[in-house]
Amino acid sequence: MLEMQILRDQKERVLEGFRKRGLSPERLGLVDQAIKLDDDRKEVQTQLDSLLNERNTLSDEIGNLFKQGKGAEANQLKAKVQEIKDNADTLEKRLQMIKTDLDAILVTLPNVPHISVPEGKTPEDNLVYKQSTEKLPDLPQGSMPHWDLAEKYNLIDFKLGVSITGSGFPLYRGFGARLQRALINYFLEQAREAGYEEILPPILVNAETAYGTGQLPDKEAQMYYVERDDLYLIPTAEVPVTNMYRNQIIPEASLPVKLTGYTPCFRREAGSYGSDVKGINRVHQFDKVEIVQIGHPSTSYEALQGMIDHVAHLMDSLELPYRILRLCGGDMGFTSALTYDFEVWAAGQQKWLEVSSVSNFETYQSNRMKMRYRDDKGKIQLVHTLNGSALALPRILVALLENNQTEDGIKLPKVLVPYTGFEWIRVKE
Repeated sequence: MLEMQILRDQKERVLEGFRKRGLSPERLGLVDQAIKLDDDRKEVQTQLDSLLNERNTLSDEIGNLFKQGKGAEANQLKAKVQEIKDNADTLEKRLQMIKTDLDAILVTLPNVPHISVPEGKTPEDNLVYKQSTEKLPDLPQGSMPHWDLAEKYNLIDFKLGVSITGSGFPLYRGFGARLQRALINYFLEQAREAGYEEILPPILVNAETAYGTGQLPDKEAQMYYVERDDLYLIPTAEVPVTNMYRNQIIPEASLPVKLTGYTPCFRREAGSYGSDVKGINRVHQFDKVEIVQIGHPSTSYEALQGMIDHVAHLMDSLELPYRILRLCGGDMGFTSALTYDFEVWAAGQQKWLEVSSVSNFETYQSNRMKMRYRDDKGKIQLVHTLNGSALALPRILVALLENNQTEDGIKLPKVLVPYTGFEWIRVKE
């Protein structure tokens, strides 16, 4: 949630950023509404504080009058104190209504894009920030997309997944399951070596946790909800891991906090029809290793670059062709100030597939979670939060299968062999 002070002090920057996101004139008008409500809040708070001070002063005076035996005068003042109390109660109710109306506006306003975010409304307007030097694979004749490869080598059983649960819940088996586990272990080990503390968080969270990272109310329709227990299945480890420091003041010397976690992830929205959702291109349940940083505002963009470099290292080590996109204002997530997407080339489908998003949220999440640090002058400040996929498994698996298919089978990159225990996936004789 945006800080009220940012809306006030940087109003023109906020409006320009919202225009970059493509917000309608009606939604832009919410900025002035929020400022007006905050003005009203301050005015009512001042009136209320004045009444409460007057009440306290009169209460002390009443006590002194009773001590002096001046009961009649004391009782007259008690009537005035009661009148002040009634007026204060009215102001407190009005103040609460104003705060409720103000919060209702603030939760609908997205984060302000960083100055480097390009103009644009659709994914076609995203800028290519970097492209790997890995050559696009030249596949043998008769090459297949991953869903056919999965069937040929008995790696994923889509029909059983549908039978057990439903569409979008694949069942991995044999070498497919072992490759999933190997990727998880490899990504976690790489994160640990990069200084991230490994976390194994719950995969069900309450509404306050989902609100803290911005999934509620913005992405409620995309989350699986357990009504009886009032809990949500997580769409990413970012949600529980970032909330570890909710309502805390972190020592400045402890920044940055670097955390990583593997979880299954659950998302209701499976996207469009056709090849975009075929196989495991887009599913309801998938595995992902996430990296999270909670950092100092002065160094958060250096941390963002470090996270980008970390994901790029993973992609290079897997020998996969990829490109990094800087997302335009219209394609960024609601809570992000700046996002870079990684896309991998899937040779069997001849298309780019997103496999990671790395974002800086600045103070948007920390303001919701009241996640702060104390600076060297003793002042309490909001931290910056960042996160990135490192990596999401389904489309990495897609690229590994499709890009590495040969006439003799599927050959895995050398870096994975110590984790898989095998280099080749072949049809069993």
